[in-house]
Amino acid sequence: MSQTFSKDERLSSHHTIERLFKRGSTDVHTFYLFPFRVLYLYEPDSPPALPQVLFSISRRQFKKAVDRNLIRRRCREAYRLNKTILLQLPAPTRPAYIAFLYLAKEKANYDVMEKAMRQLLTRMSKASPAS
Repeated sequence: MSQTFSKDERLSSHHTIERLFKRGSTDVHTFYLFPFRVLYLYEPDSPPALPQVLFSISRRQFKKAVDRNLIRRRCREAYRLNKTILLQLPAPTRPAYIAFLYLAKEKANYDVMEKAMRQLLTRMSKASPAS
């Protein structure tokens, strides 16, 4: 299986991003696992071939773009190497859209991010669309 992170895996639709971040929505599932907060949506009718993913790092916590980009690169790499956990699920039972929000106040090293990402993806794979 290819371990790439292509353009069609990036979440860029403004409409979908608004749906993910809409407060009080019952369609959006969320949970915390340090240093991330995860929001995800299921699309049982017409799921995309691969989950579309968004990574968000707070400008308030990390003033310099260099720091935000470093964290975003580490998050993407951890996701890219561990996304097979989600891809093993049948398309209707895996999340279609995922947003990873980085919540830590300092830069975590890659090992911490990869361990957390592996745990996040495992937890998402065990969750069902109905719950």
